[in-house]
Amino acid sequence: MESIKKIAKTLAIAFAGAIIAILLYSKFIHEPQQVLLKGGSTIQMTSFSEPQSPQLQLPDLTKAAEKSVHAVVHITTKIKAQGYGMNENPLLDFFFGPKGYNQPRGNNQEPEYNVGAGSGVIISPEGYIVTNNHVIDEADHIEVILNDNRKFSAKVIGRDPNTDIALVKIEARDISYLTWGNSETLKLGEWVLAVGNPFNLNSTVTAGIVSAKSRSIGIISGQLPLESFIQTDAAVNPGNSGGALVNAVGDLVGINAAIATRTGSYSGYSFAVPASIARKVVDDLKQFGEVQRALLGVEIKNIDDSLAKEKHFDKIEGVFVGKTTEEGAARQAGIKTGDVILSVNGNTVNTVAQLQEQIAKYRPGDQVLINVKRDGSQKQFNVILRNTKGDTSIVKETFSILGAEFGPISNTDKERLKIDEGIQVVNITKGKLKEAGVKIGFIITDMNKTSISSVEELKRVLSQSNNKKPILLEGVYPGGEWTYYVFKLEQ
Repeated sequence: MESIKKIAKTLAIAFAGAIIAILLYSKFIHEPQQVLLKGGSTIQMTSFSEPQSPQLQLPDLTKAAEKSVHAVVHITTKIKAQGYGMNENPLLDFFFGPKGYNQPRGNNQEPEYNVGAGSGVIISPEGYIVTNNHVIDEADHIEVILNDNRKFSAKVIGRDPNTDIALVKIEARDISYLTWGNSETLKLGEWVLAVGNPFNLNSTVTAGIVSAKSRSIGIISGQLPLESFIQTDAAVNPGNSGGALVNAVGDLVGINAAIATRTGSYSGYSFAVPASIARKVVDDLKQFGEVQRALLGVEIKNIDDSLAKEKHFDKIEGVFVGKTTEEGAARQAGIKTGDVILSVNGNTVNTVAQLQEQIAKYRPGDQVLINVKRDGSQKQFNVILRNTKGDTSIVKETFSILGAEFGPISNTDKERLKIDEGIQVVNITKGKLKEAGVKIGFIITDMNKTSISSVEELKRVLSQSNNKKPILLEGVYPGGEWTYYVFKLEQ
């Protein structure tokens, strides 16, 4: 009897264990889980593991980082702190306002400077460096610090406020540099690196993805602002301006320029000028001294749902032509008000920024094929782009129309004339200065109430001048005769 009870007990335990095993198998392994969603619907979820696909693995960015970090430089600038005083001639005060000054003429004290910092990218073995215009704007002295801690003074080759791109140059050997990449082939979600010097932390590399393209955020303040930024989530902070945005193989695809923030520091999005724009600007500055901006001669706007319904468009696509200028390239080619521009040389455009980016790749006189939609039908037009003056010629550098060559002032002349800075006219030919009566030997100390210490400073002030307003030139001849000249750049 005792043995029968033991056998029965063992069987009961075994049976219970089997039931528990079956329940556990059914609940957690065999049958899918059911999760109740709001509204009474259900969703089935199964638990499984799958080997990770090679395509889902993160890219190796170490080579791109190593390649780019040596080509990105730290830029520091000094800008004279300006005060305001009265001109010696009251007529000048009346016509031009109070004169800016750094210190009283003849004072041997060093002028006060404001110090700025940013980044730049070496783009050639000759020492050309691309950066943002706002990094070097108004700078009296520019210093470039390489990744190996070598320091060089840089001279400004040219700058373009409309794209926030500037080009400077250093005299250096054995330097690393980056090659331009194709920003137009960048895809959303593609990995990129931002390289620069945030908060004076040299050679900083951050990674992110391309989160948007052809983004316009309204921060460029030039006369013809051009914005078509690459938006990324790579961390960028003050000091990164002018640094490199590179792809996974280390090609330069953009120049970091801005962040979207409410605090002044990185908050999730950064913006870079695409290489397609920056490269063309750099080429123009090297070849012509200023950007050769091609214009289509249209007033354009994005097409949204409201405009599409108002104009009875069958779909939302392209860029709407609100107006064509009288002598503009578009009207001359046959494009009309109300047309919808669909593409430029086969490249689809669906926003104003995209259209501007495509046109920005060309120079006046270049021909592009514009595809438009008119009354439901597509038409093609060969458009010869024009410059800001309405013709197809290359715009002459403003500085060259002065018709003069300049040199430094000797320390002896500075002491004798009791001046601290200026540049001297060493040769003069046909041009604006000769027409105004300027003679060889004249020392320019101020232009438009701004002190002049170098040819680069003269170029900067000249480029910021309105062609329709008079230029005020002040200075002294070697004999001690102080005088001023007034002339206009425009004929």
